[in-house]
Amino acid sequence: MASEIHMTGPMCLIENTNGRLMANPEALKILSAITQPVVVVAIVGLYRTGKSYLMNKLAGKKKGFSLGSTVQSHTKGIWMWCVPHPKKPGHILVLLDTEGLGDVEKGDNQNDSWIFALAILLSSTFVYNSMGTINQQAMDQLHYVTELTHRIRSKSSPDENENEDSADFVSFFPDFVWTLRDFSLDLEADGQPITADEYLTYSLKLKQGTSEKDKTFNLPRLCIRKFFPKKKCFVFDRPVHRKKLAQLEKLHDEELDPEFVQQVADFCSYIFSNSKTKTLSGGIKVNGPRLESLVLTYVNAISSGDLPCMENAVLALAQIENSAAVQKAIAHYEQQMGQKVQLPTENLQELLDLHRDSEREAIEVFMKNSFKDVDHLFQKELAAQLEKKRDDFCKQNQEASSDRCSALLQDIFSPLEEEVKMGIYSKPGGYRLFIQKLQDLKKKYHEEPRKGIQAEEILQTYLKSKESVTDAILQTDQILTKKEKEIEVEHVKAESAQASAKMVEEMQIKYQQMMEEKEKSYQEHVKQLTEKIERERAQLLEEQERTLTSKLQEQAQLLKERCQGESTQLQNEIQKLQKTLGKKTKRYISHKLKI
Repeated sequence: MASEIHMTGPMCLIENTNGRLMANPEALKILSAITQPVVVVAIVGLYRTGKSYLMNKLAGKKKGFSLGSTVQSHTKGIWMWCVPHPKKPGHILVLLDTEGLGDVEKGDNQNDSWIFALAILLSSTFVYNSMGTINQQAMDQLHYVTELTHRIRSKSSPDENENEDSADFVSFFPDFVWTLRDFSLDLEADGQPITADEYLTYSLKLKQGTSEKDKTFNLPRLCIRKFFPKKKCFVFDRPVHRKKLAQLEKLHDEELDPEFVQQVADFCSYIFSNSKTKTLSGGIKVNGPRLESLVLTYVNAISSGDLPCMENAVLALAQIENSAAVQKAIAHYEQQMGQKVQLPTENLQELLDLHRDSEREAIEVFMKNSFKDVDHLFQKELAAQLEKKRDDFCKQNQEASSDRCSALLQDIFSPLEEEVKMGIYSKPGGYRLFIQKLQDLKKKYHEEPRKGIQAEEILQTYLKSKESVTDAILQTDQILTKKEKEIEVEHVKAESAQASAKMVEEMQIKYQQMMEEKEKSYQEHVKQLTEKIERERAQLLEEQERTLTSKLQEQAQLLKERCQGESTQLQNEIQKLQKTLGKKTKRYISHKLKI
C-alpha cells in the first residue's frame, strides 16, 4: 500500500511551541493511513551540525528537511518524512529530524531532554550527530543520555527503582549510530589503523577510579554501553570549503569531496540494510496507526507532567487494537456466516457446524490482531459476542423454519379445509376418507425439503388446532359404531401423545447439542489461546535471552577493562534478569486459562 504515501516533503510531527510539545493532527493522519510495518530512523545532535542533510539523503532527495545556513536553528520540534523503504518491500521508512540540541535561543535544557527521549522511544535506529571527534567535550554534550532514567520508564510499577528500570532499557532501546562530521583525525590507535566502530569502542572505554571526575567521565560512556544493544560509528570528511556549506543542498556530488560522497553512501546503505522494523515487547511490529498511538501516548504523558512509560504505551495501544481486533473478528464471522448459511437449515447440527467453522476463523482473526490482552478481557468479550451471534442465528433459523412450514401447511392443507367447509366428509364413511386424505397430505408435507427444525412442531400445532374438526367428522359419521368411535378417539389421543413425546425428545436433543457446542466453543478458545501464549512465551524468552546476552557481553568487557565496581553493578542487573526470566517462564508454564 505504498501508494498511500504521498509525502513530497517532511511535515512537523511533534510541534515545539513556547516549550510545549504537541502532536500535529495532520501528521498523525498520515501515519494512520500506513498499514505496512515501519522502520523509524531518528537523528539528534547539536544545532547546525548537518543532521538534516543526512536525513534528506536517506529520503533520496536533495531538499526536504530544512538545512539552514546560519547559526540559527531551523528545525523546531520533530519533523517526519515517510517514504517507501528502498530495500524492504512492503515497509515504510519513517525519518524523524529533531530540532538542534543546545540552541542558545531556547534557553531550556529540559526541552532538549524531552526531544532526545522521544527520539529514542519512537525510533528503531537512533542517530546521534556531532562535529569533530569523540572527546570529553563531545561526551559532555551527550549528557542527555545520562538523564534518560529520569525521563523514561519501562514499567508502570512504582516499586521499580531506577537501576531496575534502566536494566530493562536495552530490551526496547533502538540501535545506536554515532555520526562524526568534519572528522579530521587519522583512524588509528597505538600506531595501528582501526575502523570507525573500533574508534567508538575505544572512545567508550571507562576510567578506573572512584573520584567524582572519574564518575563524570564514565557516566555517559556507561549509559551508551548499557542502554543500546547495538552500536555503530561513521566518520565524515568536510564536504566542501566552509564558504560553500550554505549551498550544500544545491551542489551536485561531483562538486563535493569524493571521500565525503562515499561516506554518505556507505551510511545510507547501512541504514537501509540494517535498520530494523520498529518492534515492541513481544515481537509486535509497529505500523503507522501503532506509531501514531505511541506518539500520542508519549506526548500526552509529557504534557501532563508524567514520565513516558513504555509499558503504559503498549497497554494503551493494546486497548485500541484489541477492541478493533474484536470488531474485525465479528465482521469476519458475519461475512462467513452470510456466505455459508441458507436459512432454514435442515437441522440444528447443520447450523452449529457452520457456526463452529466461522467461529474458529473469527478467533484466528482476533489472535492475529490482538496482543497483551490482560486477563483475556477482550477475548472474553469476543466469546460473548460470538455466543450471542450464534444464538441470534439459531433464533433466525427457528423463525425462518416456522415461516416456511406455516406457508407449506397453508399451501398443502388449504384444499382439505375447503372440502371440509363444503361438507364433503359430512356423510357416512366420510371419516375414513378424511383420515386417508389427511395422511396423504402429511406425507406430502414431510417430503418437502428444507423445512428446518420447526417442521414437526408446526405440523403438530396445526393438527391440534384441527382436532375439533376431526372429532366432529368422526361423531357425525353414521357408518361407525359407538365402540369404533371410542377406539378411534383413543387412537387419536395416543398419536397426539406420541407426537408430544417426540417433540420433547427433540427439544432435549437440541438442548444437548447446544451444550456440546458451548463446550466446543470454549475448547477452541482455549486451544488458540494456548498456541498464542506459547508463541508469545517463545518470543519473550528470546527477548530476555538477547538482553541477558548483551549484559553478559558488557560485563565481560568491563572485567577486561578492570572496572570492578561497574562490573559488580552489572552483575546485579544480570541476576535480576535471570530471576525475572525464571519467574516469567514458570508463570507461562503454570498459566491457567480462564475464558
